[in-house]
Amino acid sequence: MKLLDRYLMTQFAKNLALVICSLIAIYLLVDFFERVDNFLEAKKTIGLAIKYLLLKLPFMYVQLIPVCLLLAGVITLGVLNHHLEYMALMAGGISVIRIIRPLLVAAALFTLLTVAIGQWVLPATTAATNRIWYEEVNHKIPQGILRDGRTYFRGREGIFSFVRPNPQKNEFRNFSFAAFDSEQGLTTLLTAESATWEGGTWLLLNGQRKERAANGSLSVKLFKTLSQPFAQQPEEFFVPPYKIEELSYSKLLRQAMDSMAPSHESLLEFHRRFSYVFLGIPLLLLGIPVLLSVHQAGGRDLAYAIPASCGMAFAAWGAWSATQALARTAILPPSLASWSIHVLAIALGCFLLKRHNQ
Repeated sequence: MKLLDRYLMTQFAKNLALVICSLIAIYLLVDFFERVDNFLEAKKTIGLAIKYLLLKLPFMYVQLIPVCLLLAGVITLGVLNHHLEYMALMAGGISVIRIIRPLLVAAALFTLLTVAIGQWVLPATTAATNRIWYEEVNHKIPQGILRDGRTYFRGREGIFSFVRPNPQKNEFRNFSFAAFDSEQGLTTLLTAESATWEGGTWLLLNGQRKERAANGSLSVKLFKTLSQPFAQQPEEFFVPPYKIEELSYSKLLRQAMDSMAPSHESLLEFHRRFSYVFLGIPLLLLGIPVLLSVHQAGGRDLAYAIPASCGMAFAAWGAWSATQALARTAILPPSLASWSIHVLAIALGCFLLKRHNQ
């Protein structure tokens, strides 16, 4: 049986390489013609555009791998059917589950490889492509930076630092503001457990205010509430939404689990990205029995079998995308929205496989 496993896994890997190279080539071609005008208008070289596209290859791979795993598995089994190899294996007493097991193992290995790329390669390449596209080409310079879950912003009056769990709300935690004189000496330091922007006014809660007098002495005042007329408004604390895409899985999870400043957005992004990588296995497990059932009913012609299996699996992918929209609006918890489709697809796929095997 080891020979059969090697044969099926080799065929799966070859078909996967063919599918993913074909789709990436199409992706590159479309992306190039969509963006080349922007590079030329910004007086950037074609070389920079090519560098941008090459750096985007890991992102393309991660985005395409679930669909490519499905197509590779369906093509591999479809070719076995077409060459009557599948019939020969069944006639030899080998079950359907035993036949597709090497395909599932290969899919799992490529999924783990994708996880490694998403953890160690994708953050750096995504940061590089974002810098080229947003800053060099579109001249959108971020006014704030994000470090370890905290936002730092240099305003007209001083430097702000805070945690903003939900970018859609004007609520800030672990808020601090530091003002400096012309010689970069600290003149004012405001710290507060939280800060809110309400009715055009900043309201700070449970903090302290330190001020340096002209003679150099430092005065400290504690407060429960303080209304502070900062010149900046929350919309000026601009940290681009794409910055969260530059974080690795581990950093996203660490931000989401931070007991001091848990972030719903980080938790949502972690489950969304991590579950997407693993979506290929449920799609494959759902697509294969549909392929076999349609093929069994329609004979050797794969003209209906492959589209039917892909259509049903793509429906599962669409359902996963819909649950992500529900999670973003807080209708569903991120974990339930991200993984429920996996469970349903696997359960349905196993049921269809068992039924076909009988």
